Amino acid sequence: MAKDWTPSSWRNMPIEQVPDYPDPAALADTEKRLATYPPLVFAGEARKLTRSLAEVAEGRGFLLQGGDCAESFAEHGADNIRDFFRAFLQMAVVLTFAASQPVVKVGRIAGQFAKPRSSNNETRDGKTLPSYRGDIINGIEFDEASRIPNPERQEMAYRQSAATLNLLRAFAQGGYANLDNVHQWMLGFVGGSPEAERYRALADRISETMNFMRAIGIDAESHPSLRETDFFTSHEALLLGYEEAMTRVDSTSGDWYATSGHMIWIGDRTRQEDHAHVEFCRGIKNPIGLKCGPSMEPDALLRLIDKLNPDNKAGRLTLITRFGHEKVEAHLPKLVRAVEREGRKVVWSCDPMHGNTITLNDYKTRPFDRILSEVQTFFDVHRAEGTHAGGIHIEMTGKDVTECTGGARPVLAEDLSDRYHTHCDPRLNANQALELAFLVAELVKKDHAEDAARKVAAG
Repeated sequence: MAKDWTPSSWRNMPIEQVPDYPDPAALADTEKRLATYPPLVFAGEARKLTRSLAEVAEGRGFLLQGGDCAESFAEHGADNIRDFFRAFLQMAVVLTFAASQPVVKVGRIAGQFAKPRSSNNETRDGKTLPSYRGDIINGIEFDEASRIPNPERQEMAYRQSAATLNLLRAFAQGGYANLDNVHQWMLGFVGGSPEAERYRALADRISETMNFMRAIGIDAESHPSLRETDFFTSHEALLLGYEEAMTRVDSTSGDWYATSGHMIWIGDRTRQEDHAHVEFCRGIKNPIGLKCGPSMEPDALLRLIDKLNPDNKAGRLTLITRFGHEKVEAHLPKLVRAVEREGRKVVWSCDPMHGNTITLNDYKTRPFDRILSEVQTFFDVHRAEGTHAGGIHIEMTGKDVTECTGGARPVLAEDLSDRYHTHCDPRLNANQALELAFLVAELVKKDHAEDAARKVAAG
């Protein structure tokens, strides 16, 4: 157990991004009730994720993390969850085949309800109201009743997370994740893509491999690993009262775990080393993510690493870099060199979304070419430094939305208004997400080829 830590010790620290609840007694009552509810995830599952991420940290796996910018109560439907899961599985299969390594699948789902904001208030037509901070806190509608933080929303978020997890577990273990299904979905994408020829070679190789496996008797009926998959959940641990209420002692180890999700992360706006969010996260045993933006300096990063992972345990800490496509070369190498120099074991993951947001036709959007550029430069830096480009962290949906511009089936600036459904930031649609997976697969293959060549040259 972390020294001088309790699930509530964060309350003695400075804190950022705190909603102003008008009724503290109602808030306390809600948190007290939540503390009696069953856990959403289990300590053993979180430990399994840590072991999987340890393999990534050692260069023997790849992390695929993605999902909604912010989940909403309004879009909580089985079809939405299914479509996301289907797109995510397709991405994972493409990356698994390219890397010849396990892909650790972590969704931004079943808990991603709170969002940090650059301003506490929003003004429209001369009227000022509290900013929307995610459905777990207040409503997106621009009226006073919706924007007042309401603690009852935390219980609604809990129930939605529980229902989402129930369906995801059924999909992951009940046959929907059958590799044959996933492959057929992927072939449908390739056949309809303007870049079909570019992606067909990889798709054909996967088809040949699956035909060979069937020929020698390896199929979904005889091998459960072909019809089941491990799938984990994650979210930003922003609303610490909710996280504290969902933090429980594991009966088998005596350690504290956040049972709101398998992996939680600290955002770029709340990573101050002497503040509440770092204090809370240092004491739980879940795998932790840490967002690293352009203001992160090497010394500050090392101090945070020592605070969050003092035992230097592989799989405990994932560094999620988010600079913007033009800033990667200026910021990432110095962080990588510092971490390598000190021998710290981390997973390096690239968030190419948050530094690449622009406004077009009054819509926030993210150009696909900028997203891809940041990922490419991320791989380039790690190749140059001799370190492992361990993963990507994206905002995506399984729906055919028009929120990010570009891609092989391009969304144009004038298309943004067609199906712009996000509650907060723009997401890649299903086709853009899978296209990104194919392009990342090419980068992974290039890395593996160069690594193999270096090993041959070294004898």
